[in-house]
Amino acid sequence: KCGATYSPTELIDPYSAVSGSKPVMRESEHYFYKLSESGEFLQSWLSANGRLQPEARNKMQEWLENGLQDWDISRDKPYFGFEIPGAPGKYFYVWLDAPVGYLSSFLHYCKVNNLNFDDLWNSTDTNIYHFIGKDILYFHALFWPAVLNDAEYRTPTSLFVHGFLTVNGEKMSKSRGTFITARSYLDSGLNPEFFRYYIASKLTSKIEDIDLSFNDFVAKINSELVGKYVNIASRSAGFISKKFAGKLAENIIDRSMLDKVLAIQNEVMELYTSREFAKAVKLIMSMIDEVNQYVDNTKPWVLAKEEDQLDELHQICTILINLFRVFAIYLKPIVPNLVKQIEQFLNVNELTWGDLSANLVSHTINQYSHLITRVEENMIEKILELNKSEEVVEQKNTQQYEAIAETISIDDFSKLDLRIAKIVAASHVEGADKLIQLTLDIGSEQRNVFAGIKSAYDPATLVGKHTVMVANLAPRKMKFGMSEGMVLAASFEDKNGGLYILEPHEGAKPGMRVR
Repeated sequence: KCGATYSPTELIDPYSAVSGSKPVMRESEHYFYKLSESGEFLQSWLSANGRLQPEARNKMQEWLENGLQDWDISRDKPYFGFEIPGAPGKYFYVWLDAPVGYLSSFLHYCKVNNLNFDDLWNSTDTNIYHFIGKDILYFHALFWPAVLNDAEYRTPTSLFVHGFLTVNGEKMSKSRGTFITARSYLDSGLNPEFFRYYIASKLTSKIEDIDLSFNDFVAKINSELVGKYVNIASRSAGFISKKFAGKLAENIIDRSMLDKVLAIQNEVMELYTSREFAKAVKLIMSMIDEVNQYVDNTKPWVLAKEEDQLDELHQICTILINLFRVFAIYLKPIVPNLVKQIEQFLNVNELTWGDLSANLVSHTINQYSHLITRVEENMIEKILELNKSEEVVEQKNTQQYEAIAETISIDDFSKLDLRIAKIVAASHVEGADKLIQLTLDIGSEQRNVFAGIKSAYDPATLVGKHTVMVANLAPRKMKFGMSEGMVLAASFEDKNGGLYILEPHEGAKPGMRVR
């Protein structure tokens, strides 16, 4: 049943989707959090207006309808994290203690800045927001608020859930070089502001995956940020420097274009507040398109050639610089470092939303220099190569390992009688696809053993070698004869990587016991 939860023992032929290994049934004492008693609270909490996106709330409703089960909050060693006080070998499950980091990090911030944690955290004027990926929704929308409520701590105001990031329409892949890391992105020479802008241009308030298409990425950055937005300054600042000693006009006579761009400020703010970043970017860029059309219509490069048109040129370039400043404020939540550069170029203090209505007039700006450069194809090629290089380093760690077997005592181990054995004879077994017949000398006697190692060894190469055998294994009657023990060999469960019989170091003698 879709959305249902099951006990591990109810799964049919379970295996790990990550490693491929099969779980081992063990008996162990565990600690549980009584999540089953939080159903009424969570029903009310999740129903609060604005708490979750509708699709996330509907998913959580499935859990509530199926009935909440108590939550296993302990793990046996070996395990990372915090050991449970008074319970040696037992550790808190990571998703019980990890969200506590939200509290401890904020507490640290309060201590460093001499603020009162309790006053801020519990104030009705404080909003607490969690931004999370959709794969950890359960922990943040069910377990975490229940724990906070039972501990009498303030619960989050809202949870904002995001989808996954795909690359070129597919899941990230190390072999294709598209498992993009922050380090490889920076090492490629790409501006981090570009990634922020690209993601913002696609980010909505819904739980939707975002695709990083490199072709689209290059086109969007070069066209929108470089070709349209920054181009406003490059098309006007040069005239201000050359013709007017870097000083803007004393006033703005025609405010029509400026007022039109300022008229969208409330809508832009509402879109940011509702996390509709893609819509905000689209609206801002539509205004930038109109401003570039304004430049094409007024043709400042033509006016600059006529001495009697210099006042008009001064007005148009002053308007363009002020429009550029307004767009900088609109875009600052997305590209803050770019706006810092713009603030230096404009020779102004830090720009805030409250500065939108102010005008730069009779103001001297600095010499314009390139604020950002185009994304080149070789930068994309480099980031792919960097990530492919990381894959080569990590390939050795891709093998899927079997789970460690059930713990045994030293008494259990001592029941095994492992002996060094010399292979004195080896031959194929007629009619057997996997077996080699071995004659093993264990000092006090010789044993006949059938070993399933034919796929890996030529019998002739085995004669004279030493290996390890289980000497006290009960004899097994086979159709080819009696097998009087077992030789030890190593392999992965799927036999990928080969099969290898164990060989002791030089000097080991037949009959020596392995202890």
